[in-house]
Amino acid sequence: MSDDRPSAAAPADAGETGGNASIWRRIWHFFTRPSTRWAAGTLTAFGIVLGILFWGGFNWAMELTNTESFCISCHEMESNVYREYRNTIHYSNRSGVRAICSDCHVPKEWIHKVVRKVKASKELFYHFTGEIDTAKKFEAKRMQLAKDVWYAMKTTDSRECRNCHNFTFMDLAVQEPRAAERHTEAARQGKTCIDCHRGIAHRLPEGALQVDLEQLVLEREGGAATVARE
Repeated sequence: MSDDRPSAAAPADAGETGGNASIWRRIWHFFTRPSTRWAAGTLTAFGIVLGILFWGGFNWAMELTNTESFCISCHEMESNVYREYRNTIHYSNRSGVRAICSDCHVPKEWIHKVVRKVKASKELFYHFTGEIDTAKKFEAKRMQLAKDVWYAMKTTDSRECRNCHNFTFMDLAVQEPRAAERHTEAARQGKTCIDCHRGIAHRLPEGALQVDLEQLVLEREGGAATVARE
């Protein structure tokens, strides 16, 4: 006569599942039940202090990753684009005002800054996998990297450039006649800085000036090339 009773393993599995559910239930109860040991004011003050420490630490990390020393801590940057940048007017000029990496590549507005930081995390992939750990490898990807920057600047109306440069702040009377004419025309046509100033801080890849930025946006977005005016 066969024994149709369930095996002992079944209750054990059910008990294990129930145990896991019970653990999560206890954890949820711990964080949601009213405290019988601490006053509400104490818990509120503790939460505020923790919030301040977290927020301070987060902003400290954000600012640390904006420093020039952090940007060139990877030899890919120090050995390539940083050395090129040191020979440009953004590094040394008659006014003594220097634009560092983050001035040109990181937004000032908080939300845009966080988005940029998240996107920049892919650069860690290139670093740890050795994708651009030599000058030869970097050169092979120079056009791709340049297009990434051009695309970002084209679609944000060269937002980071405008931290220092803005058509409405320009005194055209003190500019060279040709520069004043070009800036007047660019403002009238709705052009943005990167339309005319590619290669202002880094060496251009071969064929860079033949890249149509409007077409680049079309290719990447599959729609109308639009510029976000802010």
